Amino acid sequence: MKVVYTGHLENRLMMRGIEHDLPREIFEESREKYFDWETGHFIAVNKVRLYGKMREVMVAYILEGDTAKIVTIHPLKEKQKENRIKMGRWRKVS
Repeated sequence: MKVVYTGHLENRLMMRGIEHDLPREIFEESREKYFDWETGHFIAVNKVRLYGKMREVMVAYILEGDTAKIVTIHPLKEKQKENRIKMGRWRKVS
């Protein structure tokens, strides 16, 4: 699958000081994938080293044919993932 970055993602990477390849790595290596019913985006979550610590980081993406457009990235706050799953906003996809 082809992976492309949106302008918004490129901006977030610069603002947050995140390595350019990290969103692609999270997308490709994540075993946790969800659909966000509020935004209509797919979500990939992975635990990675960020800012000197191991953290859960999510990327939101859109599927268009054989292309994944990564929209944004951000570290998850404690319990944020669990709360979104519990409330039904994020639903697991295979």
